Amino acid sequence: MLARFIRKQNTPPTQDAVREALRTLIDPATGTVLDDEALVERITVDHRGVVVVLSIDAASHHARAPLVSKGANALQQRLGCDVKILLTAHKTAPHADHAASQQAPRKKASWNLTPIPHVQSIVAVASGKGGVGKSTTTVMLAHALRARGLRVGIVDADIYGPSIPRMLGLESTRQPEIQDNQMIPPVAHGIAAMSMGLIMGDTAAVMRAPMITKALHQLLRGTRWGSEEAPLDVLLVDMPPGTGDIHISLAQAVPLAGAIIVTTPQDVAVMDAKKCLLAFEKLGVPVLGIIENMSGFTDASGYHHAIFGEGGGKKLAAEHGSKLLASIPLNPALCQAMERGLCDDSLLAHYHGISETLS
Repeated sequence: MLARFIRKQNTPPTQDAVREALRTLIDPATGTVLDDEALVERITVDHRGVVVVLSIDAASHHARAPLVSKGANALQQRLGCDVKILLTAHKTAPHADHAASQQAPRKKASWNLTPIPHVQSIVAVASGKGGVGKSTTTVMLAHALRARGLRVGIVDADIYGPSIPRMLGLESTRQPEIQDNQMIPPVAHGIAAMSMGLIMGDTAAVMRAPMITKALHQLLRGTRWGSEEAPLDVLLVDMPPGTGDIHISLAQAVPLAGAIIVTTPQDVAVMDAKKCLLAFEKLGVPVLGIIENMSGFTDASGYHHAIFGEGGGKKLAAEHGSKLLASIPLNPALCQAMERGLCDDSLLAHYHGISETLS
């Protein structure tokens, strides 16, 4: 189902794709996400590229001038084709509704925040960089929520490096079943999961940004997560590292209950986790708390080894008025369990408190 996205990489973008890309730009006149509904006068797409005409009031022309060059360059990278942005300032005064939209902060309601059918809550699990144990945290948190009797699912939004199938013990070559044009997510340990790893196996996902956002949309909305009688209580989204297209698209496509930020204690990880936290705040997504992973270990003699330093997660939470949900020590048994796609109840102790907060 997603494979056909790859074959379309060289086709011109759709009008919807252009509008979605526009909503990733920051309007320099307001400091908020560009209001495509209020400003876009015309979008033209043909074999030569994309032309976007923005209708603005004359007073804001100077402030919005950077959109012509910087905005067009950003869209060109996202869409993979030539893009021109033209500003028309033929209006001496904006329409009353338009003026109000420029003065008021951008509201999430103007994005496409249609709930996913039969999904009660969606929570993103994110980090600023890779290698901090974010996917492990997602899987273990799913196990802990499942242990509380909740119906849980995972979307593996790390399109380039999917690891959820391995950690749940699902075969990477196992194709999801299709019913009524929807994918039926395979279930392991009572947890439903969808991932590019289930669809493409070991094949590399060589995709540009527009194809990545389409793939995410298919994983989210092209999957039958629950039913009227048995809705999914929590859908965890295992995010890729950084603050890129997936983060923006997710925040603008579904109503997120919040985001959990995963970091390790050392400053080099915390500084990137901070950027991820600020990105979600900028997108209007509540940050539910911080998880400090790999917080050292205690040897047989009782001595605590702070291999990656200590206190980074606590400091980050304090600086941003957030909550430190847990400090999780290094555990070789946990690493081995994830490699084998297993989970022992003895490994869940540090995650039960987090699951209680979420539920």
